[in-house]
Amino acid sequence: MVATTNTDGMRDAGARDDGADVGIVLIGRNEGERLVACLRSIAPLGLPIVYVDSASTDGSQAVARDAGAHVLDLDLTRPFTAARARHEGAMALIAQGPGLRYIQFIDGDCALAPGWIEAARRFLEAAPDYAVACGRRRERRPDASLYNRLADIEWDTPVGDAPACGGDSLIRITAYRAVGGFDPTLIAGEEPELCSRLTRAGWRIRRLDAEMTVHDAAMTRLGQYWRRAVRSGFGYAQAWRTTRSHPHPLYGRELVRACGWTLIPLLLSIVGGLAVHPAAWLLAPAIYALQVARLSSRFGAGHVASWQRAALLTLAKAAETWGALRYFGRLARGHAGGTILYK
Repeated sequence: MVATTNTDGMRDAGARDDGADVGIVLIGRNEGERLVACLRSIAPLGLPIVYVDSASTDGSQAVARDAGAHVLDLDLTRPFTAARARHEGAMALIAQGPGLRYIQFIDGDCALAPGWIEAARRFLEAAPDYAVACGRRRERRPDASLYNRLADIEWDTPVGDAPACGGDSLIRITAYRAVGGFDPTLIAGEEPELCSRLTRAGWRIRRLDAEMTVHDAAMTRLGQYWRRAVRSGFGYAQAWRTTRSHPHPLYGRELVRACGWTLIPLLLSIVGGLAVHPAAWLLAPAIYALQVARLSSRFGAGHVASWQRAALLTLAKAAETWGALRYFGRLARGHAGGTILYK
């Protein structure tokens, strides 16, 4: 055993340096074979695992128990969110292992890359002012569909200090507890919201140049892509409202961009068509077409995939707007939360 650095920069004599002070919080809902692959990637590490299940009906709970995980079933009387699952899992893990110092969060549709926890833990041990280490998440089958390919592009974020992490990351427990952990009420955007509180408390977040997880989006239909974007828009609105009093509110730019590209062309068409000339009804389709052309030129207009990507990103803005409107509509009716499941 060797001495390691704690969050105050002091040395903990006798602390282990082999990863035994790391626990894993795994969340899922009807992940099927993806959960099997996830457990297969983490079970051999011999680390304590808490699997948090959101009312799966595919036998996920039994699969997790067979792999040696402690299974936590979420209370059905409260809305499911990924944030709630992660936070309750973290609290259960901490209660079971008071000597743990780090939590690896991972989603049930991901598999852990070999060597990731050792690399991330080594970084956090050497950098006591960092609360979170995350790495490269890749899509398992990026060529299986355009939707998967877009997800893989989304995961490819810059290496270095970052404003936020994603759902998979290694987090220092003292920092997590100091800021209160994930906000269980958030439908989406819970990681940036947590990271904003961490950075305001003086902590830093780092994206390492290392393979972290392999994600299996399994998106093959437009409806899946649409629902994912609607949930994102709902989460943008909720996270913005939650952090609007902060010096740097979350997702304000995303909300303005989505609503601007969606609603302004519609309003121009409606007002112009009713008050000016019937031809003005074509304004919205024309603006959307120009936006698709603009984006495709940025991606490489000579390729069909560029036009497809541009069209889907333009469509996603409409879905995000719809999600945001759903949130504000619920808020107007006196419901601050939401009922959009994270799976």
